[in-house]
Amino acid sequence: MAPGAGAKGGDDLAQGAGSPGGEQGPQSWHGWHLDEWLLSLSGLSSESRRAYRQGLACFVTWAQRCGLQGPGDVERLGLRRFLAYLATRGYARRTVALRAAALRRYFDWARRQGLVSNDPTTGLSAPAGEGRLPRVLSHAELVALLEGPVRASSAVPEALRLRDDAVLELLYGSGLRVSELCQLDVQDVDLKGGWATVWGKGAKQRRVPISGPAREAVSGWLQRGRPRVARAVVPGEALFLNRAGRRLGPRDVRRLLDRRALSPTHPHALRHSFATHLLDGGADLRVVQELLGHASLRTTQVYTHVSKERLLQVYASTHPRA
Repeated sequence: MAPGAGAKGGDDLAQGAGSPGGEQGPQSWHGWHLDEWLLSLSGLSSESRRAYRQGLACFVTWAQRCGLQGPGDVERLGLRRFLAYLATRGYARRTVALRAAALRRYFDWARRQGLVSNDPTTGLSAPAGEGRLPRVLSHAELVALLEGPVRASSAVPEALRLRDDAVLELLYGSGLRVSELCQLDVQDVDLKGGWATVWGKGAKQRRVPISGPAREAVSGWLQRGRPRVARAVVPGEALFLNRAGRRLGPRDVRRLLDRRALSPTHPHALRHSFATHLLDGGADLRVVQELLGHASLRTTQVYTHVSKERLLQVYASTHPRA
């Protein structure tokens, strides 16, 4: 499947293409300066860098098959043909849009570096993503995650159960991204004051409130759980640790949710639920924007549509004249 989007036929352009930064590709990466470009993405999250890297690897593989040896050989018509090729291969609209975003970022950088005289992505259009509304967890799903017993088959030690409780309470109670939660250090959390300092996208720092249940859960983890998991040989003051005593990672969080959720649940669903429930309760949109760390209010406005959907569902199922 095409990464992140479910394209037909798989990401055959990226498979076997290797990657910039040391791995061998089907042809040489020389001339494209992808290592330098990837270094310029240092302000992005690891997930965003991975998506951009994969998008450019896909394009460069296609371009080299067409006889193009570097960014200076690329014209807008070639980029349109590349996007059309992805569409005809059955790639999802969101995947094509992500590939186009990677191209824009790369050629803007190439222009500023003097590798191309003109940016061929200027005026380049690509299909927008499907615009799917974020999934909001039901009351039963939230209760199962935050209060329900852990399945006996999971065999999770008590220390890690304390950690899991704290992780889930913070994800939902403070609306954190998974990357933000995993980057938290012990000193970033002020339990007495009820605040956490997080680093969001673009290395932007913000302070978010910690809910009462989250404060209690984090306190329990710090006092009774973390000391039993921490290893003296591991440097740093990571707030959350995995079984090996290392900093908790996004994959660890996914496994955590697999143990606790009633049905397959992505960690971001807790953030979606946090924002939607705030708006359902009457919170100001700009306050929600600040809490989520969104640079643009337009990004936050998607949650107003979610709230409207929920209101219509409640109306249709409860009003006698609906």
